[in-house]
Amino acid sequence: MDLPSTALQRAVDQFSRLPGVGRRSALRYALHLLNMSEIDVHDFSDAMMHLKSEVRHCQLCHNISDTDICPICASPKRQRGLLCVVENVQEVMAIENTQQYRGLYHVLGGVISPIDGVGIHDLTIDALIQRVASGQPDPIDEVVLALPTTMEGDTTNFYLNKQLAPLGVKVTTLARGVAIGDNLEYTDEITLGRSILNRVPFSS
Repeated sequence: MDLPSTALQRAVDQFSRLPGVGRRSALRYALHLLNMSEIDVHDFSDAMMHLKSEVRHCQLCHNISDTDICPICASPKRQRGLLCVVENVQEVMAIENTQQYRGLYHVLGGVISPIDGVGIHDLTIDALIQRVASGQPDPIDEVVLALPTTMEGDTTNFYLNKQLAPLGVKVTTLARGVAIGDNLEYTDEITLGRSILNRVPFSS
């Protein structure tokens, strides 16, 4: 795609690096920015820089947050003995949108996938095991494995169950209202909510 401006080309190149954004969409975004006022473009740029510099990961659950401890972990209204293990922060948002879960979370940052070069030590698995084993900052009674219903998700589930079994904690998983091969963030809220409420003991 030949463009009449090198500045426009650079903007298109940057937008097209975003997931799901092709060259045509990137061009549309860049042209839209070009037609915005200078103040609006500055606000847009400032929001992106603020996002990068201010957002951090919660020290307990690894969800994204503006503070060292996220609002979910800090809330006294949550069920502090119930811990839901998810792949990424998008899945925390998906589960929260169901308004059916009132426990805490642990974000792994991915699932075990040797073909993609993702191993056990690339995830926050050690932190999860330590959290359950130590009972700090809260004793955990139940761990809900809410990972994708994919081969990689199931592999991670089996590994986590093996690591958690000696700790004497109850391990459950989502009821299979979630279709095989689905990521939780794309599952409708009613189905996801029912899967959480009707969770079942993990079976290997």
